[in-house]
Amino acid sequence: MTVTRIAALYIHPVKSLHRIDVARMDLDPWGPRGDRRWLVITPDGRFMTQRQFPAMALILTRLDGEILTLSAARDPDLTLSVVPPAPDAPVRAVSVWKDHAIAARDAGDEAADWLSTQLDTPCRLVHMAEPDRARPTDFGSVSFADGFPLLVTNTASLDDLNTRLGEPVPMERFRPNIVIESETPWGEDDWTRLRIGTVELELVKPCSRCIVTTIDQETGVIPVPREPLKTLTGFRFRPGGVMFGENAVIRRSGSIALGDAVEILG
Repeated sequence: MTVTRIAALYIHPVKSLHRIDVARMDLDPWGPRGDRRWLVITPDGRFMTQRQFPAMALILTRLDGEILTLSAARDPDLTLSVVPPAPDAPVRAVSVWKDHAIAARDAGDEAADWLSTQLDTPCRLVHMAEPDRARPTDFGSVSFADGFPLLVTNTASLDDLNTRLGEPVPMERFRPNIVIESETPWGEDDWTRLRIGTVELELVKPCSRCIVTTIDQETGVIPVPREPLKTLTGFRFRPGGVMFGENAVIRRSGSIALGDAVEILG
């Protein structure tokens, strides 16, 4: 058993919009509380991400209880507050990758118009009201995340990657939830179980990476074309893609915080 600690925690209230750095995180079976419960969709219900719309990185998010506030990074005074849609709000069947019938409630025309203006394309905002059953999987439910409740990364792996890059990148490029401090690059390849206080996580699958890793999360632009994805491809290509970080499921719920000890059980 190895003991290390939590170096950073992030939630992303709206899938593919800007992150929130948090000091404490409550973990429910479907994922971090407040993480990816909201989704921006095309008018026909398909999910939108920075892969096609890098300007999504420039929409800041804040949570005050259940109230979501959106603001434009280039104009912080341009804001919109949204409450979760009422139980009688229109329900849409939305798609995230191969899941094509996820029940979500529409957040209304004001939110749709605000986001459509910011992204310069027609879109709408929806909310997952019942994450405990809205999107069932083989391992339990998941929010609007790509496929797993959690993404866990390792500081030593980023350090090793950055030694290979002309311009280093921050961990935020990889949009994790839990960042673990470690002295062993790529040690997460061998981690299977983590315990943080009373919380228990199972690491089930390496995370394949995409073009979002090339987008500066503070500016919405690509500073160095194809990087760090090109460099990662040279030494982290595995069956299924180019890997950085581990997808995880929550086997025992609870709360975790910055600096908490992490026991690597297997």
